[in-house]
Amino acid sequence: MKEIELLDTTLREGNQAVGSSLTVESKLRIAYELDRLGVHIIEGGWPGAIEKDLEFFKRAKKELSLTGRLAAFTSTRRRGLHAARDPILNAVIDSEVEMAVVFGKAWDLHVREVLRAGLEENLEMISDTIEYLRSHGIDVIFDAEHFFDGFKENKEYALSVLGVALESGARTVALADTNGGCLPHEVYNIVSEVARHARASPIGVHLHNDSGCAVANTIMAVLAGAAHVQVTVNGIGERAGNADLCQVVPNLELKLGIRALRDGRPLDDRLRKLTYISRLVYELTGTPRNPYQPYVGENAFAHKAGVHVDAVLKTPRAYEHIRPEIVGNARRFVVSDMSGRANLIARALEELGLVLDKNDARLSQAVSRIKRLESKGYSFDEAPASAMLVLLKALGLYERLFEVKEWHVSIDSRGEVRSVVRVLAAGKQQTETATGLGPVHAADNALRKALIKSYPELEKVRLVDYKVALLGLPRHTASTVRVAVTFTDGASIWSTTSVSTNIVEASINAIAEGMDYYLQKLAIKRKLKA
Repeated sequence: MKEIELLDTTLREGNQAVGSSLTVESKLRIAYELDRLGVHIIEGGWPGAIEKDLEFFKRAKKELSLTGRLAAFTSTRRRGLHAARDPILNAVIDSEVEMAVVFGKAWDLHVREVLRAGLEENLEMISDTIEYLRSHGIDVIFDAEHFFDGFKENKEYALSVLGVALESGARTVALADTNGGCLPHEVYNIVSEVARHARASPIGVHLHNDSGCAVANTIMAVLAGAAHVQVTVNGIGERAGNADLCQVVPNLELKLGIRALRDGRPLDDRLRKLTYISRLVYELTGTPRNPYQPYVGENAFAHKAGVHVDAVLKTPRAYEHIRPEIVGNARRFVVSDMSGRANLIARALEELGLVLDKNDARLSQAVSRIKRLESKGYSFDEAPASAMLVLLKALGLYERLFEVKEWHVSIDSRGEVRSVVRVLAAGKQQTETATGLGPVHAADNALRKALIKSYPELEKVRLVDYKVALLGLPRHTASTVRVAVTFTDGASIWSTTSVSTNIVEASINAIAEGMDYYLQKLAIKRKLKA
């Protein structure tokens, strides 16, 4: 089986993404998980430029027992300064790493206009840097910055940069599409030519996503002869990002039969961590999730059209290119105005354990009701629990456990927000008052206080997400809004929705539905066990 070497630069390049911010603790956690995944090389940061990166390397050596290798990032020595006197390079040595990734200029335009150096001087800076690090026993990967642009404009010089790096002791030269403007056919042709020129020397790539081709370019580079690829989890990085580990790895492993992770465990065991590590990195970096991300996104195996759902229930391969569990993801059936009975049947079985007959006329009633609600602005894509309540009512399985009779929200001159909610729960009137950080928070607190007296199981339920969408054309303060609220009890997650011209009313209705769904679900499970 053909193998490539995988270098992950989430901790350095990924942390340069807008919105990303990693603490040393977070970097240690991600490094640990990347090593468990089977990444060969983890680029931990730039100790010569960022103080906390030096701390990371010091702590990683003490606290992590990595199977893979940890690398520090650095630049070539500065102009007019001997490598041994360059504090940036000496910081790499002080970090006590066994490997360094050195970037240097491979585009003559950058050498002249950005570095303000002569072409030969740049070559000397590259050789001096690599030789100095090698003299301290540090393996060097040379990242040829802007290589593809340089190759197009001055092939001879770009190739001479690689030659000098290899002659100076670099173990690998990585061709960087730093501006991210290359297309797949260009990458394939250039990497093929470089591979012929370099003969036995290992060639790698570091590809940005500015043209939307980073993953495709990486695959084409491997097919052209690259044996080393650099990626980030979720493709996060400068500007439009980098090649996404969560796409590159399964494409190589599953589609091309090329091993991209360290051997030692079965393929499924290695790939099953992909979805977990994707979501962990989103959480720790603070970058927003991409639900449409191939392989690991929440919608990667979500089925909405009724025809699709019906086919997948019969034969998953009909609309899924792999089994979602291979990469640690899960199949999801979405209920919407495009749905048919198959969607409701699948969702009812998955969420509530109900086995329904597809010929049951009540299913058609539920589908019709869902379509009418969506025509008014509801979206059950993001709030399947609300759709399940519609279904339960159509099936005659819904039991009214409580009703919000009245609510009131006020804000006094000091800015204190107070809500009063009156409910009928378990046959008893309950009125509660609560304060909060805003109208919705106050109403949630009051409703929760009122319901917990009759249904203490709601103590487990927490609101974890709240979204508001403006529907249609803006009409100043009279616009219709859609609210979606997400809850958890620690074991499961569900979402509900409501629509109104009054944002507080929509919020209270959605929150009430979320609590109602939880109670209905518990009641149905009790009946099924009886």
